[in-house]
Amino acid sequence: MKAVIFGTTTLAVAAALGLYVWQSQNASYDPCGNTAVAGSTIGGPFELVSETGETVTDTDVITKPTLVYFGYTFCPDVCPIDSARNAYAAELLAEDGLDIGTVFISIDPQRDTIEVVRDYTDNFHDDMIGLTGTPEQVKAASQAYKTYYRAQDDDPEYYLVDHSTQTYLMFPETGLATFFKRESTAEEVASISACFMEQLS
Repeated sequence: MKAVIFGTTTLAVAAALGLYVWQSQNASYDPCGNTAVAGSTIGGPFELVSETGETVTDTDVITKPTLVYFGYTFCPDVCPIDSARNAYAAELLAEDGLDIGTVFISIDPQRDTIEVVRDYTDNFHDDMIGLTGTPEQVKAASQAYKTYYRAQDDDPEYYLVDHSTQTYLMFPETGLATFFKRESTAEEVASISACFMEQLS
């Protein structure tokens, strides 16, 4: 029994050490300080409906470095704060001559019609693209980006939706560069995005 426990412990220590070495090596070679998404499969094809009523795919929308966020317009606090931050980050980058896109994908297609999504995104940035679609289209896009959402069923009209809140920095050719958590400021989003844009564009 002791031999088995010792062997298991040794394997666990070796695995942890290997992970630490891998992260350290990647960090030393990454000028933007990103190690969390190496080899990630986040992102991929989707088909949704844009705020102009057109059916679009990921290649239609992500034509340049783009911040992609999944949320919903009835969200009382998290989504508007994150959307405003992403819009401000885009403005900061524009001041430095860098062009980045912003995309808002609704995870509440029942209430988020084309018109609702358009009005919502226009409040944050003139160039922010709002996307909605059928429940099946939204689910497929969410699965491609490994996001989570679940509508609460306590009120048929004023329900809230639990959802993940990462913002993804996507590139047309190379896909995911990194992601930002809610704690990231607009200045941090702009600075890190600029670094990746210089490296990958």
